[in-house]
Amino acid sequence: MSLPAEVHELIRMALAEDVGPGDATARFFVTAEARLEAVILAKEQGVLAGVGVAEAVFRAVDPAISVTVRKQDGEALAVREVVMELSGPARSILTAERTALNFLQRLSGIASQTAVYVKAVAGTKARILDTRKTTPGWRWLEKAAVRTGGGTNHRTGLYDMAMVKDNHLPRAGGLEGLQAGIVALKAAHPDMKVELEADTVEQVRGFLTLRGVSCILLDNMTLEQMRECVALAQSSGVELEASGGITLERLPQIAATGVDFISSGALTHSVKALDLSLDVSGTAF
Repeated sequence: MSLPAEVHELIRMALAEDVGPGDATARFFVTAEARLEAVILAKEQGVLAGVGVAEAVFRAVDPAISVTVRKQDGEALAVREVVMELSGPARSILTAERTALNFLQRLSGIASQTAVYVKAVAGTKARILDTRKTTPGWRWLEKAAVRTGGGTNHRTGLYDMAMVKDNHLPRAGGLEGLQAGIVALKAAHPDMKVELEADTVEQVRGFLTLRGVSCILLDNMTLEQMRECVALAQSSGVELEASGGITLERLPQIAATGVDFISSGALTHSVKALDLSLDVSGTAF
C-alpha cells in the first residue's frame, strides 16, 4: 500500500513522541555492534491491517533494518503466526518496536472488529459503514483498516458529502429550505451526495418528497420504524442508513429490515487493539 504524505508525517510525529532526543535504554544497554533477528507474532486470532505502516516505521528509524513481510493486510491471523521478520542493528529494531506495534495493533483491531460486523450481516444487502469518529490524524489509516476488514467507508470528512443532521435541520428552513440548499449545493458540486438525518417516520416521508437526496439516515429507530421506512423508500432511489444504538447482537435484526447501510462509530472509536508482539529468539516482549 502506498502511504500518503500525511501518514509519513504521522509516523515522524509518533517516533518523535516516543524517542525524543534518543533511546536511552538502547544507547546504554545495547552495544552499537549488536545485531538482532526478530519476528512480529500474532498472540490472538484476527484480521491483519497496517503492515505497510509498521514497515515504514522500521525503515524510518533505520534503513539498514531488513524487513520481510509474511502476511498481508486483510489476511486472517492464527495464534503464533508470523506477520513480519526483522533483522539488523539491535538498537534500531528495539527503538522502532513500540511505535510499529502501536500502529499495527490498533489498525488490526479495527479490521478485526469490522470483519465481525460484516459477518453478522452476511446474506443481506446491508453494508457496514464507518463514521468520522476516528482518532485525530489517523483517519486515512483507520478508514483503510475498515476497508481491509470488509467494511465500507462513509464520507471522508465535511468536504466530500453533505450530511444534514439534527443540529442543522432547525436552521435549514423546513422542507422548502432543504430543497433550496440541495439545489444550490448541486449547482456548485453536481456529483456530491446529500444525506439527511431523520428521527421519525414522518420526517422520512417528508424527505422523500425532495429532489436530489441520496440517502436518509434513520437515527435510533426501532426495527418496526425501520421496516416502515424501507417500505416508504421503495422505488424512490433513496438509500437508507441505520445508525444509533448499533450493537453486534442487533446487527442481524437491523440488516433484516432491508436497510442499505448500517453505520457504527464503534468500529473506530472504541475498538480493542489486536494482541501482537515482537519476539526475539523465541522470547516474547
